[in-house]
Amino acid sequence: MPFPTLPAPIARALAERGYAEPTPVQAAVLDASGGGRDLLVSAQTGSGKTVAYGLAMAGSLIGDGEELPQPAAPLALVIAPTRELALQVQRELEWLYGPAKGRVTACVGGMDPRREARRLMDGSQIVVGTPGRLRDHLERRVLNLSNLRAVVLDEADEMLDLGFRDDIEFILSATPAERSTYLFSATLPKGIEALAERYQRDALRLAIKGETRGHADIAYRAIRVVPREIEHVVLNLLREADAPTAIVFCNTRNAVRHLQANLTERGFSAVGLSGEMGQGERNAALQALRDGRVKVCVATDVAARGIDLPSLSLVIHADLPHDAEVMQHRSGRTGRAGRKGTSVLLVPNARRRRAEQMFAIAKVAPEWSGPPSADTIRGLDAERMLTDPMIAEPVSEEDTALAQMLLAQKSAEELAGLLARVYRMRLPEPEDVTDPGEGRSRPERAPYDPLNPEAIAAMGPAVWFRLNLGRRDNADPRRLLPLLTRRGNLDRQEIGAIRIFERETKFEVRGSAAARFAEAFARNGSPEIQIEALPAEQAPAPRKGHPGGKGTQSPRADRHRRQAGKGGFKQSRA
Repeated sequence: MPFPTLPAPIARALAERGYAEPTPVQAAVLDASGGGRDLLVSAQTGSGKTVAYGLAMAGSLIGDGEELPQPAAPLALVIAPTRELALQVQRELEWLYGPAKGRVTACVGGMDPRREARRLMDGSQIVVGTPGRLRDHLERRVLNLSNLRAVVLDEADEMLDLGFRDDIEFILSATPAERSTYLFSATLPKGIEALAERYQRDALRLAIKGETRGHADIAYRAIRVVPREIEHVVLNLLREADAPTAIVFCNTRNAVRHLQANLTERGFSAVGLSGEMGQGERNAALQALRDGRVKVCVATDVAARGIDLPSLSLVIHADLPHDAEVMQHRSGRTGRAGRKGTSVLLVPNARRRRAEQMFAIAKVAPEWSGPPSADTIRGLDAERMLTDPMIAEPVSEEDTALAQMLLAQKSAEELAGLLARVYRMRLPEPEDVTDPGEGRSRPERAPYDPLNPEAIAAMGPAVWFRLNLGRRDNADPRRLLPLLTRRGNLDRQEIGAIRIFERETKFEVRGSAAARFAEAFARNGSPEIQIEALPAEQAPAPRKGHPGGKGTQSPRADRHRRQAGKGGFKQSRA
């Protein structure tokens, strides 16, 4: 289905970007926004929702004209939970509203507030920001919202989970009553419904169905590797794919530095991204990737959050992700808004079981194979050489004259050989690598699926689950209980012990409710927050001095539930 009638400059922007037809969320929003109603949209990250609300508010901002009004007090405001997402939204709206002479200003933490203030005073038609920084500019009377025609809350559920309710309500209370309000959220908990009821007028609800696990546009590959050859395999994968932009994930900043240096030494144009880098360094590296001056980015998970590179078609996990949620977040950098992408995990035989568990949790079926060999890559080089611009483009008169001079000295066969040598010298030499095979033989067994209802029901009267939030994420029972009950469709009494660790939390669910909980959480959860049921051998050991541990029937568990019902829940330290 093609795009419906849009303001002329917006239609030109879409055509220049190669948008032939809308994604499901864009089609639904465009169809609904024609009536001028507020929208409450449930849609997943990576579905094209930024362009969706950019298109939805285009009519009220531009109308039938060719350009937006001259920059003054903003006409549209987009509120996002994180700096990375806000900057990504700014980039999307800049190209979408570029032909309409749109000026988009970002107001986010970590950037110079004085520079933002000067830009706001100079005038912008669209402002994108995080709740805290936007409130700060409002309180300093730098940001004027009196002319707003449209407000967007992007990933509203995440903003509420992060504790931004007061800031959001402060900002919305400063906006005009006559405005369009578009609220986008991966899930629609009671807090979102209350927000919509208070700040929207007769909002139309849109639930955009999508995959609850993984991305349909991402092909997964699992490559068997020998641990000492991982860097060589990364090099061969980059050579095999010849992707316009690729990102390689490592688990530590030291690994990032080492791999980036190794790739640069071998002839790749590569930049590194890690948490120790300043914002200026990060912006310069990302701009080099967007401009095409650099083709490979080596990054840690923290540094790569919020990265959106339109030409990114290959993700390589040089280090195995910590869990399925991290794997999906990494892989989700590609395969966005209808584009195709490939996600490749490097799996030593000793960690194959762990990789299979992650694939089962994410409900993806990878293609297993050994690493691409040097001979395979040389064969691909021979095929690509004939389509290389150096050979495929017409020869100029100057080149012809030089060729005649060379033919007087060398035979045609010798010159062809020299041309092949020059072509190969431009490319990093592939490495000889080993395929470790399937490892030692082992008995056949069914794939591990930690969210299979039948398997969970067979686990017994109580089932332990693992949640990928821990102390490093400021997890505490008072925050976790509403999250688990809301997204897992549980009563508080159906949750037993909760043990919070540094990177994860383990908690107990009454056996009769466990299967229902797993299914509901998989349906209502987000790619950022995931759970998995633990086999009995991975369940935490009972507490000393408490026979049977803190099971769902234990007095200690009952006391925890009573305290939770009163607003206080004593954390179980681990």
